[in-house]
Amino acid sequence: MAEPEVEEAPRGSYTASEIERLGRERPDAFKSTWTEIGFCFSLLGSMFVAEYFISGFNILLPTLSASLHIPPQAETWPASVFSLVTGAFILPSGRLADMYGGYLVFVSGLVWFLVWSIIAGFSQNYVMLIFCRALQGFGPAAFLPSGIMLLGSIYRPGPRKNFVFSLYGAFAPVGFFAGIFFAGIFFAGLSAQFISWRWFFFFGSIILAIVMIASYLTVPSDREAKKDVEVKMDWWGAATVVPGLLLIVFAITDGSHAPNGWATPYIPVTFMLGCLLLAGTVYIEGWVAQQPLLPADMFNVRSMKTLVLSLFFQYGVFGIYLFYASFYIEEVLHATPLQTSAWFAPMCVGGLILATIGGLILHLLPGTILLVLSGACYILSMLLFAIIPHNPNYWAYIFPAMICATSGIDITYNVTNIFMTTSMPKARQGLAGALINSVLFLGISFFLGMADLAVTQTADRGRRESYKVAFWFAVGCAGFALVVMFLGVKIGKRRVG
Repeated sequence: MAEPEVEEAPRGSYTASEIERLGRERPDAFKSTWTEIGFCFSLLGSMFVAEYFISGFNILLPTLSASLHIPPQAETWPASVFSLVTGAFILPSGRLADMYGGYLVFVSGLVWFLVWSIIAGFSQNYVMLIFCRALQGFGPAAFLPSGIMLLGSIYRPGPRKNFVFSLYGAFAPVGFFAGIFFAGIFFAGLSAQFISWRWFFFFGSIILAIVMIASYLTVPSDREAKKDVEVKMDWWGAATVVPGLLLIVFAITDGSHAPNGWATPYIPVTFMLGCLLLAGTVYIEGWVAQQPLLPADMFNVRSMKTLVLSLFFQYGVFGIYLFYASFYIEEVLHATPLQTSAWFAPMCVGGLILATIGGLILHLLPGTILLVLSGACYILSMLLFAIIPHNPNYWAYIFPAMICATSGIDITYNVTNIFMTTSMPKARQGLAGALINSVLFLGISFFLGMADLAVTQTADRGRRESYKVAFWFAVGCAGFALVVMFLGVKIGKRRVG
């Protein structure tokens, strides 16, 4: 199929050396180097705080369960509802970014996230906490796709864009590690006697406020450029896709914790309703909507269909790794929260190293080779935990698993972000960012629910063996994704630089 026109530098009017030079120069949108630094700080900080509130909350959950008297059957919801809401509302948020500009949606998302992060710190019971966590999810749903939109539209293809995208992807494991580290401090030992768990939210809110102020001052406004773009919200599409995704992921996530499992009446009912709504979405997007939330011609770009399919599985594998690796380390290997944060440190350091190197080599290597390499890393990271012995050597099992995990997500996230944003015209940069992050969060939510179902069904084997079932499930998913990536995704050097 023919690829849609890509709005890049007009190659007919520039020589190859001039295109290379333009790809290294500071974009015209920034008046000074300091403005560009402030912009990058804002974008990287937004990724940092999103991951901070995801990872640290899992470490904090045992303390919250005791403090707020969360019943066992409700313990998964404060952790999962955040990603669920974020993933469900990303596509409409991406459309809003295309309608009103990335700047407005990005800053508004940060403000919303800040308000509900502060309120969450004052939670008096678990119902209030779940409510606040759900409303928190609207923030990343707004600023994540608009952030990728801003990065993709401001920077020209080339080493500079690769480097910034690499740093952006690297701050996912950095923020993840920071969340575990600070939650470990608040939860561990004597510090828990003097520092309330509420300060986990307040400290994150302080960082978030700094990022918000920097964004307001340094992110270039694209509001004027959007005035002449006739983009409208697909309300019928949004009204079916959002509840459809929410109901399906809810059924999958809650199915293993319902009183009678999937035999509980409301589980199959919500699952079927979700499927019917998504079927309605397909009809509306394909035959009714004039400007669908997810236009079919987006997938006319070569390799886009197989890429999205493999990413859905790979991001799901990464979600399983983050969740079950941390629980395995704490509950099976009996590591303290501080020790757990130390064991996850290679993900942070490795991510920064990969970001630095990746910005220099992404435009030199074919994207297909990089994606196959990252696919192998996903498999190894899960395989090492699947075969880990009772008393493992950290350097033989956990350390290489951490390095492989950060290599997998960083390479995949960077290459696919650059490929998708350079494959879409400027009018669809917000949609490209929405698609990327929607696949990310929905993949995590969906496969975590599937892994949780597998763990629950094998609970009689003991915690260690049931967790290993989740790891073997992830190995299979990662293997399938690698095969799809190898056979169906062809991305050359031009598409990553």
